[in-house]
Amino acid sequence: MKNKLILDGKQTANGEVRISGAKNAGLVIMAASIMAEGETVLDNVPRIRDVDVMLDILTEMGVVCRWNEDQSLSICPPTGNIDKPTPYELSKKLRASNLFLGALMGRQGEAAVSLPGGCDIGTRPMDLHIKGISALGAEVSLEQGNIYATAKQLQGARIYLDFPSVGATENIMMTACRVPGQTFIENAAKEPEIVDLANFLNTMGGRVRGAGTDIIKIEGVPELKAGRYAIIPDRIEAGTYMVAAAISGGTVLLENIIPTHLHPIIAKLQETGAHIEERESSLLVEGSADIRPADIKTLPYPGFPTDMQSQMLALLCRADGTSVVVENVFENRFQIVDEFKRMGAQIKVKGMSAIVQGVPQLNGSTVKATDLRAGAALILMALAAEGRTVIEEANYIFRGYEDIVNKFAGLGVTLTAE
Repeated sequence: MKNKLILDGKQTANGEVRISGAKNAGLVIMAASIMAEGETVLDNVPRIRDVDVMLDILTEMGVVCRWNEDQSLSICPPTGNIDKPTPYELSKKLRASNLFLGALMGRQGEAAVSLPGGCDIGTRPMDLHIKGISALGAEVSLEQGNIYATAKQLQGARIYLDFPSVGATENIMMTACRVPGQTFIENAAKEPEIVDLANFLNTMGGRVRGAGTDIIKIEGVPELKAGRYAIIPDRIEAGTYMVAAAISGGTVLLENIIPTHLHPIIAKLQETGAHIEERESSLLVEGSADIRPADIKTLPYPGFPTDMQSQMLALLCRADGTSVVVENVFENRFQIVDEFKRMGAQIKVKGMSAIVQGVPQLNGSTVKATDLRAGAALILMALAAEGRTVIEEANYIFRGYEDIVNKFAGLGVTLTAE
């Protein structure tokens, strides 16, 4: 399996790129598909390694999955209960495996889920997930690395989240869809992926209102029926290619996007000097010869996304001046700074803040990805660097970016996988 990417700088990204389906929406909707009777067909699911792992987990659970000739994905759950835990060796590979907790509880009122894995970007506890499922009437225990949940009688409830956790919101939504009565999720996550899950559940017969706001209201229904649904475009993949244009001084047209999902990224890129033209389902980004500094604070949506922090940090390494980046979501996002420094970046990390002094030149080096988004940021650094960059641990990048080598090739960038 290829685990290394090589890029000779400097290269300019010019051309068109079609954005794939959203990783984080696709994964939760794949989990939610087991709640429906019959075969669900999903369009726009990205062909990435995280999706492959999710499919392996589903297969181990007795779910029949297949890719169709039109590139859609079919998911057909078994008729009986799914009673064995999600396999640990697969669950530890991605965080989204925890979403089977809510899906299984919604499907059958009991669940056995291995504790999840994923990128080491900071503490991502399951306490809010467990709090929400418990409030609906489940008894939850943790034994030998597995979460077990059972319920004699589930009932709608009013649930307040101490933090607008995306995963906890999604797990509660899925369970509550099949629970008698009304459920209110207060301080709910507002991300576009939450709205996409709500829309998907509603196409199956669910009654979810308010997704994308602070309060989500769910009216439980006795059953959900399978259908066909298209995943939204990936706003983080789009943001990454937007930064590719900005850091390389190129011009990139992004196709298959929802501009409103990108407004926090657009605003910051414009602040750095990039010219951006919004269209109905596309976006034109033109990089500037002079990159201006900017201050960034990551926040839950609609704030600036933590998943774009590393990519913007790369851009600010080339800015003419000093920028400050504050990470408010995951404490380990700055692990990549040491790799940036290998390429000539000047960054000082103080707690949850990074002070970035832009430099006139970056230099190619051998570096390693520390997580998915940090790996993508290294590609962006390499675009702007003099000489060759070798990115090790590229498996992180393949987890979340579909066909990244060929997509960069379409932008005139030679990126080689080994």
